[in-house]
Amino acid sequence: MTSRIRTVVFPVAGLGTRFLPATKATPKELLPVIDKPLIQFAMDEARAAGFTRMVFVSHPTKGAIEDYVRHDHDLHATLCARGKDDLAAMLKGMAAAEHEEIEFVMQPEPLGLGHAVLMARDHVQEEAFAVVLPDDLILGEPGCLKEMVEAHAETGGHLVAAMEVAQAETKSYGVLDPLERNGRFTRAKGMVEKPKPEDAPSRLAVVGRYVLDSSIFEDLAAQKPGAGGEIQLTDSIATGLKRVGLAGFEFSGTRFDCGSKAGMLAAKLHLAASHPEFRDVLAAHGLATARPDRIAAE
Repeated sequence: MTSRIRTVVFPVAGLGTRFLPATKATPKELLPVIDKPLIQFAMDEARAAGFTRMVFVSHPTKGAIEDYVRHDHDLHATLCARGKDDLAAMLKGMAAAEHEEIEFVMQPEPLGLGHAVLMARDHVQEEAFAVVLPDDLILGEPGCLKEMVEAHAETGGHLVAAMEVAQAETKSYGVLDPLERNGRFTRAKGMVEKPKPEDAPSRLAVVGRYVLDSSIFEDLAAQKPGAGGEIQLTDSIATGLKRVGLAGFEFSGTRFDCGSKAGMLAAKLHLAASHPEFRDVLAAHGLATARPDRIAAE
């Protein structure tokens, strides 16, 4: 990892309305995929890529996220007193470490992903940085973010995670307008937000991982609200395209849209299929012989 990329921003202020009533009191980012919350997957991915500063753009009603992220000394002491040292050590290892910089910034109003990223400006400084959407779960080794940091060393500018989707699904994504494709890289001349399938410039959809040049903060600050009164990150990426460039990177992992109920279920089945302890449960539902990738697709 290059020394100039140290910061990852996690926009976690959303209300998670698609998972109500589960998210009435529990933030969506703390919903578990079997036994690990979405935010933990995101943090682990960032750590594997070498990031040491994590900025969480949250909402005042979601204090449970900060409680989860930071080490709980009282719980640690209680577990140790009860002889559960291994469990205490595991939880400490998952929480923020002493060498990591953890910042929480509040986004009181839902003014869009672009606005959420702009809120992190004071903690990023003048250097490239990453943005991870925790409900876009990407599983695989090496992690998507690690691949993208290495790829950004070649491309510079704005780099977005991209994957091919069915033509009919382009209406649900930002879609790259390609200039040149070279292996896993696609240089783009633009990005179209949720185009009609017949109008989509490609099938390369942008998903929740970005490595961005810090100049995007200037574009975000000047960005006028779009549809729904929100400041869109994709609009500001497009604004800086001629200045810093834009490329899509096709990562090697498997992506699950855990912002949807179907995607969350697929992720759980995918992970369950790789653990022998769940074999009987899957067998009871006729899933024991299915491959994990087949289950994820279904």
